[in-house]
Amino acid sequence: MNQEHASTPKQDKDDSISIIVVSGSSGSGKTSVLNILEDLGYYSIDNLPLSLVPDVAHKLVKESAIRLVALGVDIRSPRADLSNFATIYKDLKHVYGEQTVKVIYVTALDAVLVARFNATRRVHPLMAQDAVGAMYATYNLPAAIRKEEELLEPVASYADIKIDTSKLNIHQLKDRLRDHIGVDNKIVINLLSFGFKYGSPIDADFVFDVRILPNPHWNPELRTSTGLDSEVSDFFADYPEVAEMTDDIATFLNRWLPSFLHNNRHTVTVAIGCTGGKHRSVFITEQLQTRLAKSLPQGLSVAAKHREKRRW
Repeated sequence: MNQEHASTPKQDKDDSISIIVVSGSSGSGKTSVLNILEDLGYYSIDNLPLSLVPDVAHKLVKESAIRLVALGVDIRSPRADLSNFATIYKDLKHVYGEQTVKVIYVTALDAVLVARFNATRRVHPLMAQDAVGAMYATYNLPAAIRKEEELLEPVASYADIKIDTSKLNIHQLKDRLRDHIGVDNKIVINLLSFGFKYGSPIDADFVFDVRILPNPHWNPELRTSTGLDSEVSDFFADYPEVAEMTDDIATFLNRWLPSFLHNNRHTVTVAIGCTGGKHRSVFITEQLQTRLAKSLPQGLSVAAKHREKRRW
């Protein structure tokens, strides 16, 4: 353990900092937990030797000002490190605050772990080769699972959160994690204007075609302008169908986008297309961004992007 870190005076608790040590049985879903935490905004590192945890936390939190950190530690860590977990854990709490550091321990029933290893045909770490190439011949899979549980006990005994994944799918696991760590689901709504003549966006969740609206392109004075310009806004103000279509799209999105908060999504792309992606789609995209930012519930943020901007 780095003695410099251990002697650092205890800092005032900062509620914006969260350091989570993730551990658990091989095959229980530890990597999935780290991936979910990463989706929730955590800087995640897997398979970190336990002795390096204080140094890595210092580097990320103190030097790089990263507030959300998730560090994966498992049976691959040196045995001496595992037995020293209590000291490292208490050191982290001393430096960063009692409520800042949490341990999530993931497990599953032995029969479930055996089934998962059989299904993936992966080798349990305790059955793999050691540093000199010898095999842990004394361990069959059930024995390796039991031995791993014994070796990880120093970590499991300090777990703030224990999750049994035996009967959880990935979406239920994510919901469980959000409940435990108090993180609400957040979704970015990407409003994307585009031109059909350059192809439809393949990653769009919703596509709205606004080519039936009046086109400023046919007005020579507006041809070089874009949907961001006031003269184009003035042009559209003379056509009530533009406002009506904008209203209809906004009503649809306000009705259905909040449902994605409970659908384990992180982004939703709403594409608005006209012929060239310069006037109509740009104008309506901007209008929707302004309106949805005011009307959508907390947890949904809205960003406007214009795919064809480089062509203007």
